[in-house]
Amino acid sequence: MKLAWLGLSVWFLSFCIDATEIDSQILIQASPLAGFQYYAGKSVWKKMHEGDPLTLVREPGNVHDDNAIRVDWRGQQLGYVPRRDNSALARLMDKGVRLDARIVRLTVSRDPWQRIVFEVYETLNDENSRF
Repeated sequence: MKLAWLGLSVWFLSFCIDATEIDSQILIQASPLAGFQYYAGKSVWKKMHEGDPLTLVREPGNVHDDNAIRVDWRGQQLGYVPRRDNSALARLMDKGVRLDARIVRLTVSRDPWQRIVFEVYETLNDENSRF
């Protein structure tokens, strides 16, 4: 009886879960946010939460850094991926790889480099899998 119940349970779960809806994520890097003090970080600080999605915007024509990648939260610029961490991400983005990001740590600190730590990852599913 237990074996029959187990088989029925597995069938039910496989029926309920559509495998095309399951995504995998590959963590590429975690970085502090550069430039927090110069952009909207202070004005939106109390609204942000750990886990919030961030948007990465490639800026190949940036006068300060050819590999520049802007980091936005809900349409507000927070800063940039640090120069020391952006070259591999810039190459991936330039090849058309869609990268996602999210806030992993918010810290109240006088040092702007310690306030926001974010991670960059690639979401893999059947439509955009490179593997």
